Amino acid sequence: MRAFQNRFEKYDLVIADEMGYISFDKEGSELLFAHLSLRAGRKSTIITTNLSFERWGEIFQDPVMTAAMIDRLTHQSYIVNMNGGSYRMKETKEWLQKQQLT
Repeated sequence: MRAFQNRFEKYDLVIADEMGYISFDKEGSELLFAHLSLRAGRKSTIITTNLSFERWGEIFQDPVMTAAMIDRLTHQSYIVNMNGGSYRMKETKEWLQKQQLT
């Protein structure tokens, strides 16, 4: 476990894409919290999600730990809210239009 933590701490950037797509059990939530806490304020982390922070309790199921994780992740962070249409849906519509022309 400690070897993984050491390796995880060394990465300049960690990206967690689609956070919340799948819920975490208690142990998984605690491990993620521990690993992200090690990086907080020292290394870069990017997290993408389609859930607002208010809904993160649904992912991690522990309100105290969820609040602590959000606190650490948002401290001295850039938050980019990208509301809008789905880029994949736009590409699919364009692809379908091209298919109809051929």
